[in-house]
Amino acid sequence: MVWSPPVRFWLLPNAVLLVVLAVWGAVRYPRLPARIPQHIGSGGVDAWTDRSIGSAFVLVFVYAGVTVLMAGCAELTLRMTPRDELPGDDRVFTPARASLSLLNRPGSRASARRIARALLLFDMCIGVAFLPACGVLWRSSPDPDVPGWLFTAMSLPLLAGTALTVVAAVRDRRL
Repeated sequence: MVWSPPVRFWLLPNAVLLVVLAVWGAVRYPRLPARIPQHIGSGGVDAWTDRSIGSAFVLVFVYAGVTVLMAGCAELTLRMTPRDELPGDDRVFTPARASLSLLNRPGSRASARRIARALLLFDMCIGVAFLPACGVLWRSSPDPDVPGWLFTAMSLPLLAGTALTVVAAVRDRRL
């Protein structure tokens, strides 16, 4: 798929973040212990796994997949015909019509750009949330303790990205 210019531009920070995660992991990989964290619960690391490319880079692979998915959604949002360009009665947004439609169109081209940008910013927030988890995953000693701030450090970017996306969608419905 060839990304449109707006998606390419807004995808750049996500690509840089993905490269940073991959390079950081590649640098840390040789110094990882034989067993690395598999799951981090509220009490710290509660499951361990043998070190492998798949287990050490799981967050990088997940972020790469989420980035492709979000970029595809942003691209499809930009390619969709907005409601204000539809002929006749199809322009009018009503909750009844929206519930019958399988396609929830943006209100205008500007709204489509706003929603696509919010999706890609949300993707970047997901990558930022993975940074502290990678820090725990790629420690050079098998320590089951994790910092108390880890959950907050991972949650705040996700909440910020969710808020941006919801604001863009709500603003579209008001137009």
